[in-house]
Amino acid sequence: MTGFPTRRQVLSGTAGGVLASLAGIPSAGAAFAATTYTAPNPRVRIDLNKGWRFVREDVSGAEVPGFDDSGWASINTPHTWNAVDGADGGNNYHRGVGWYRRRYTVPSELAGKRLYLQFAGVNQVADVWVNGTYLGQHKGGYSRFRFGVTGVLVAGGDNVIAVKVTNARDTNIAPVSADYTFEGGIYRNVSLWAIDNLHVRMEDYAGPGIYLRQSNVTAASATVTVTTKLWNDSSTTRSVVVRSVIADKSGTVVAESSSTAQALAAAAGAEIKQTLGIDRPRLWNGLADPYLYSASVEIHDVTAGADRIADVVTERLGLRSVAVDADTGFHLNGSHLGLHGVNLHQERAGKGWAVTDADHTQDFDLIRELGANAIRMAHYQHDQKDYELADERGLIVWAEIPLVNSVTDSPAFTASTQNQMRELIRQNYNHPSIVFWGIGNELTDYNGTATNRLLASLAGIIEAEDPDRLSTYAVRGEDPDNAQAGLHTRTTGFNKYYGWYYGSKDGDLGAWADNLHANSPSRKIAMSEYGVGASTTQHALNPPKPAPGGSWHPEEYQALFHEAAWKQLAARPYMWGSFVWAMFDFASDGRNEGDRPGINDKGLVTRDRQIRKDAFYWYKANWASTPTLHITSRRWTQRTDATTELKVYSNADQVTATLNGTSLGTLSSGDHIFRWAGITLKPGQNTVAVTATINGSTYTDSVNWTLA
Repeated sequence: MTGFPTRRQVLSGTAGGVLASLAGIPSAGAAFAATTYTAPNPRVRIDLNKGWRFVREDVSGAEVPGFDDSGWASINTPHTWNAVDGADGGNNYHRGVGWYRRRYTVPSELAGKRLYLQFAGVNQVADVWVNGTYLGQHKGGYSRFRFGVTGVLVAGGDNVIAVKVTNARDTNIAPVSADYTFEGGIYRNVSLWAIDNLHVRMEDYAGPGIYLRQSNVTAASATVTVTTKLWNDSSTTRSVVVRSVIADKSGTVVAESSSTAQALAAAAGAEIKQTLGIDRPRLWNGLADPYLYSASVEIHDVTAGADRIADVVTERLGLRSVAVDADTGFHLNGSHLGLHGVNLHQERAGKGWAVTDADHTQDFDLIRELGANAIRMAHYQHDQKDYELADERGLIVWAEIPLVNSVTDSPAFTASTQNQMRELIRQNYNHPSIVFWGIGNELTDYNGTATNRLLASLAGIIEAEDPDRLSTYAVRGEDPDNAQAGLHTRTTGFNKYYGWYYGSKDGDLGAWADNLHANSPSRKIAMSEYGVGASTTQHALNPPKPAPGGSWHPEEYQALFHEAAWKQLAARPYMWGSFVWAMFDFASDGRNEGDRPGINDKGLVTRDRQIRKDAFYWYKANWASTPTLHITSRRWTQRTDATTELKVYSNADQVTATLNGTSLGTLSSGDHIFRWAGITLKPGQNTVAVTATINGSTYTDSVNWTLA
C-alpha cells in the first residue's frame, strides 16, 4: 500500500489528481490493510415537527400563503385527530378533512442545494402546497413520500407549507375496511432534506436510493451487490465515480469498491452496480447476535480533475441467509429457528397513531422482554423506527401492505395497491430483519377473479423487486385451506381462532395443522394470527369460553387459551412461525365488547402499556431466558369464594408457595405451570407468596387477595 494517498487525502480531495487518488483505493476482493472509516455526511436533515397549525375541517383557500390560520390549534407532529374518538366505540369517529399549515425559514446557507420535503406517514390522502404552489398528492396512509421543493421553498425567506389531509373512505385505496381505526392526520415525522445537485435519487418510491443485495452468505464469505441510483440535477454534464465501503461496527473496512469515472448528463440518471466480497463475515443471527455492518456509498464529482464528495448515503447491513422448509420450518444461516412472536399495531392510548420514537422503543422493550423472536407488522407498512429496532434487536419481521378484507375491481385501486407494494419493498429493502413480504390479509372474496388477479400481480412484484425474500399471505380462518387467494405466495399464514370465534382451544388447532400438513405436505405454513380477548378487570376461576362479542372477557380465559395454543404450536416444527394476535390492545372503533367499547382487547399488554396480562407471563416463561416467576389472577383482589387455586408461571424447576405464612409445599413442573388447587382463603386479607431459584438466584412474588 506504500505510495497510495491516505483515505483522508482521498476524502478531502487533496491527493494529486482524482484518478490517481481513486486508483489507490482497493477494489472489492483485493487484499488491503485494515483501515478505519467514518462516512462523510454532506446531507442536511432538518426536523419540521414543531410549530404547526391545525383545523379539523375543510377550509377554502387554506393553501394560500396569506391565509389567516391564527384561530387554528397549535400542534406538533406526529399528530392525529382520532386519538380520542377513534377508540370510544360506535364507529362514528371523524373521517374527513383536516388542514395543517406551518411557516418555516430555510437557513440561507442551504441556498443552491436540492431540497426535499419528506413525510414519514400521512393517512390517507395528502395534498401538499409550498408558498401556494401545488406539489402533488400522495395516496396511501402508511408509506413515506417526498416532494422536491427546490426553487419553491426559498432559502433565507419566510415559507408556508400547507397540507390537506383526508381519511375519508375511498374505495380506490387499500384498505377499504379492516378491524382497526383508520386514524387521520400527519401522524409520523416531517422533515426537510438538503442535498447536492449530484446525488443519490430521492424519488425512487422514497427509498434510500442504494440497495444492498446479499448472496452466497456463509460463515466463510458473503457477496454484496450494491446498486446505486444516481441523478444529476445540475445544469451541466458531470463526471462521476461511485465508491462503496462496507465497515464493521468498529469502523474497520471489510470491503470496498470504486467505479470508473462515468459521464452523467444534466437532468439524467444512472444505475451503478458494484459487487463486494466479505471474508469470514460476522452474521446477523437473530436474537443471538444481531450484528450490523454499515454500507456507505459516496458520490464523487470528478469533473475536470476535481474530487468532491457530492453525496453519501449510509445504510446498515446485516448478513444472513434465510429459508423455509415444508417439513422443518424456518432456517436462519442454515440452522433451524422456530419463529414465535406477535402481531404489532402502531396505536396506543392517549396518542392513537401519533407515536414517538420513544414509544416505538418501549414497545420493542416489551416484545423483547416477552422473549419473542419474530414480529408480524400488521397490517401495513410501519414507521422506519420499528424496522430499525427489529434490525438492532434481532427480530425476524413479516412486513406487509394494507390489503385487508376486500378488493375494489378498478384500475385506480390496482395501481394504488401495486404502488404501496413497491413503496414497502423499496423503502425497506436493506433491513436484514425483514424476511417475509406480505401481499394481503383475509380477503373475503378468496376465489374472486379480481382478487386473485391483483394478488398474482403483487406476488409478481415481489419476485421482480426482491426474489431473495419470501412472499406470504394471511388466510382468513373461515376460508378453505386451499382457497385460491392463499396459493399465490411461496409461504402461507393462517389466521385461526379455534377456542374463540369457533371450535375448542383444546386440540382443534393442532388437529387442523396436522390435517393440512398431511394433505398438502409441500405447503410452507405458519400461524399468522391466534388469540382471544381479555379484560384486566374481569375474572373467574377456570372460566368456559366467553362470547367473543359479549361484555364478559375474563383475563383467566385468555391465559388458559394461550396455555393450550402454545403447547399445540410448539409440538409442530413444520410450522415455520406463529404470531399471537396481538401484542397490545388497540383501537377498533366498531367493536363493543369486553369491558370497553372501541377496543380490540386481544393484546398481551394493555393499550396504555401499563399492564402485562397473565398470558404475557405464560409466553415469557416459555420464550425468554430471563428469570420469570409470576402469580396469575393477581388483579382479582376481591374474592367471594373461599376455595380457589394458586397458579404460577415460571421457568424455574421448582416453586415453593405459602398462604398467610403457611407452607403450601414445593411443586415441580415440566411445562412452566405450577398449580396448587383447592386452597382455602380466610375472611379478610390473604397473602400468597412464592419463591423459586433460577440460575442460582432466588426470586419471590406475592399478592394480596381479600375474601369478603
